[in-house]
Amino acid sequence: MLSTYQYPKFDYARPPEQSGAGKKRYPVVVVGAGPVGLAAAIELAQSGVPVVLLDDDDTVSVGSRGVCYAKRTLEVLDRLGLGEPCMDKGVSWNVGRTFFREQEVYNFNLLPQADHKRPGMINLQQYYLEEFEVTRAKELPNLDLRFKNKVLSVTPQGDGATLQVETPDGVYTLETDWLVVADGARSGIRRLMNLDIEGKIFKDRFLIADVVMKADFPHERWFWFDPPFHPGQSVLLHRQADNVYRIDFQLGWDADPEEEKKPEKVIPRIKAMLGDEREFELEWVSVYTFQCRRMNAFTHGHVLFAGDAAHQVSPFGARGANSGIQDTDNLCWKLKLVIEGKAPPELLDTYSEERVFAAEENLMNSTRSTDFITPKSKTSLMFRNATLSLAREHAFARALVNSGRLSVPAILTASSLNTPDSDVFAGDMVPGAPMDDAPMHVDGRESWLLDNVGKCFMVLLYVTDPAQVSTELLNAFAAVASGPLAPELVLVSGKPGVAPQGLRLLEDRAGRFAERFDARMGTSYLIRPDQHVAARWRSLDAAHVGTALARATCKLQ
Repeated sequence: MLSTYQYPKFDYARPPEQSGAGKKRYPVVVVGAGPVGLAAAIELAQSGVPVVLLDDDDTVSVGSRGVCYAKRTLEVLDRLGLGEPCMDKGVSWNVGRTFFREQEVYNFNLLPQADHKRPGMINLQQYYLEEFEVTRAKELPNLDLRFKNKVLSVTPQGDGATLQVETPDGVYTLETDWLVVADGARSGIRRLMNLDIEGKIFKDRFLIADVVMKADFPHERWFWFDPPFHPGQSVLLHRQADNVYRIDFQLGWDADPEEEKKPEKVIPRIKAMLGDEREFELEWVSVYTFQCRRMNAFTHGHVLFAGDAAHQVSPFGARGANSGIQDTDNLCWKLKLVIEGKAPPELLDTYSEERVFAAEENLMNSTRSTDFITPKSKTSLMFRNATLSLAREHAFARALVNSGRLSVPAILTASSLNTPDSDVFAGDMVPGAPMDDAPMHVDGRESWLLDNVGKCFMVLLYVTDPAQVSTELLNAFAAVASGPLAPELVLVSGKPGVAPQGLRLLEDRAGRFAERFDARMGTSYLIRPDQHVAARWRSLDAAHVGTALARATCKLQ
């Protein structure tokens, strides 16, 4: 039990298959009602795909577990209808500070630019995120959320999978066209299917202590190397909701996990850090080790793996839940198009292609962070400490300090879905990049670019004056837009105006879109449903859009 949080207990309902309805087949079954499985089920259901979500428990995660949610993840949660409750409850922050012994040696700002809707990061206990997701899931009529439903076996087939599921009322059979597996790092389904996950287990232990206290610490991430209150080891401090502070103490591999969790061991560590005069209450304690590993492929026929079931990283850098939710953002639009017959099944191979790349990038950064935090030899320790000492005065050394490179979205420049540039552009919005945000005015009200794009293919056309869009251009584009994927044409203009009938107009009054997307009159971007850039041109050509759209959906012959 926690003093700051009341665990909900979700109702179990007898499945229709056990109530005389007989065996049913569903378009999609998702296994695992953690942050990733819930995100996948919500995205599919709200886009019109019926989905069943199975979980063997009837509450949210125990303990705060995942804490940090990055800007890109918040933008995904916005599209799921979850951004506002997470922001309202979470602690927003942009600045992180790194200390060596008693001195600050380095700091960073995750959001150095102005004019973004979301901060670089929020801190929010995982149980809150899951509770918000469950509330959202229950609002969707085509999402069947089943608690106390444990998958006992999975039989993959050429066109789907058959599951045996155990409930308090016995065992029943479930058939699905597509199975999304998000049942966590110890994935039972991965084991049932005898699929390997390869990587590295790090021989170190860390103590998590969630502490309730009133403190005037700024909303920042603080990381210490070799502090006087915990010599020879590292410590991490984050503020969460409800005046709960997450403190991670490095313990070393030889520490006894059960001994270290005892209050008589934990409380003196915290007092050494905070001082005897600081009042606090111990909320939750755990000891963990971690590993960096992934599956070789995330797609196995009609069985698709996401989140910790597919890849695991160290907690430093907040890459676990963030990368898992970004998995679902990549997967769900592709799965929807395949189910609807608008794209071939090969499109789902690009889910594995793109997200294995992202996982490999996360594993590399996570491993480097861990090697810096926990040097494996005296020579490595000397190098680490020398780097930290130099970082106080020298910029080159600050670039080498690694207390956990924080989660950033993968830039999918090598994706087979991209159309390479044929024109010259400046800036970061290359094909494969997730879109930058920008303030907009829409129908006379303040809005944000990312709130107005996504969920389907779109073409953004930048014009200096909306009245300058020719009828010939619109007619040519209409031929592309009449196909089964029907990309929407949206105008972005540097000044107010009236769009031609049937088109939306986004007013870039602050000029941030023009700046961040290197846009001038006629510049156009093809945007994927997950807000990644698929292609861009200096002038809009309907034939080029059609070809790029075919490439982005694996339909290019």
